[in-house]
Amino acid sequence: MRVIEHLEKASGTLFSYEIIPPPRGKSVRDIIDIVEQIIPYEPAFIDVTSHMAEAIYEELPDGSIKRRVNKKRPGTISVCGLIQNRYNIDTVPHLLCSGFTREETEDAVIELNYLGIHNVLAIRGDETNYKKLVDSSRTRNVHSVNLVGQLADLRRGRYLEDIENSTAIDMCIGVGGYPEKHYEAPNFKTDIAHLKAKVEAGADYIVTQMFYDNRFYFDFVERCRAAGITVPIIPGLKLIDRPGQLTSLPRNFYTTIPEELADEVVANPKHAREIGVRWTQKQCEQLVAAGVPCIHLYVMNDADAVVRVVDSVK
Repeated sequence: MRVIEHLEKASGTLFSYEIIPPPRGKSVRDIIDIVEQIIPYEPAFIDVTSHMAEAIYEELPDGSIKRRVNKKRPGTISVCGLIQNRYNIDTVPHLLCSGFTREETEDAVIELNYLGIHNVLAIRGDETNYKKLVDSSRTRNVHSVNLVGQLADLRRGRYLEDIENSTAIDMCIGVGGYPEKHYEAPNFKTDIAHLKAKVEAGADYIVTQMFYDNRFYFDFVERCRAAGITVPIIPGLKLIDRPGQLTSLPRNFYTTIPEELADEVVANPKHAREIGVRWTQKQCEQLVAAGVPCIHLYVMNDADAVVRVVDSVK
């Protein structure tokens, strides 16, 4: 089913999960193990992240510099196909603006359609140190609203080239939202306006960036509703399980760590995972009580603590 259908048919709060493809050269077995840990908790759907290529510079013995370009985590489409067709769990591949042309995006959507995958999350993606040269005959989506527009066109059967009797691609489109404001937006008003433009371009639902104080989420939903955004807004949660995340998460994701949580982890660093589990459990309990449509848990590559949270809440 499409994500929006899962939400419409649910009688209570659903749980969904997000994982990352294995690093280049590693086995997909790690992903299979994570999925099999999650299955008993009835995942509504599983997101699989996408990663653009990066440039790596090596100094050679003669003093010259060699530049290599590779994608550290290939396989988003393959992992989605494996999960959906082996386990019959709907998957949501992430599609990026950064590092991909519109032609590559169209090809990816066609492949996903062949695999029976009808959900995508459209995001701009983070910039890396690699700038891909694009042939002048090809184009790219600069912003996620442009990507959403292209996906909505494919949903209407409009391809980049005119194709006689072209087939519309059935697809549910998700986009990201930022309860604490996107770091590039000058203010919340501008950020919400950009989000509304993505919904008007064709987005069916919103999943938020991680947050550690539910008040950020509830305030964000109020702002969206006041602006006329009516699509479902799914809260995203990431469990803290290491002291280093107290600085790495705010630095990389511009999220606020509550003082109470940070102080407890700093005082008991060896028990960071237990503290994180309890904190996320409380967040989930409050969100379920508020009747949110779904809770999206960022598993990434470690499901142990996450399933403990869900087991205590469901």
